Amino acid sequence: MTPLGWYLALAAVLFAIGVLGVLVRRNVIVIFMAIELMLNAVNLSFVALARSLGSMDGQVMVFFVMTVAAAEAAVGLAIILAVFRNRATTNADELTSLRW
Repeated sequence: MTPLGWYLALAAVLFAIGVLGVLVRRNVIVIFMAIELMLNAVNLSFVALARSLGSMDGQVMVFFVMTVAAAEAAVGLAIILAVFRNRATTNADELTSLRW
């Protein structure tokens, strides 16, 4: 059986990669994917901790996080698509204002 620390270390590495993706990248779609990576890192830690404690609370939390992430993905991609149609760019530096 794999120790709990390895799962938490993997979740921390995934979360750090997501944070770097948000801070370094300028493409809105890549930033959006980095946020999803951070959410999945949190889900991994929830499941690992729930498994080690023998509780179902972590899986329930993951279910709710995945539901919110799916809604966020749908709304976020719709906003990105609308902004791309109006501005013809996905560069975050050029999208400083949402005024049309």
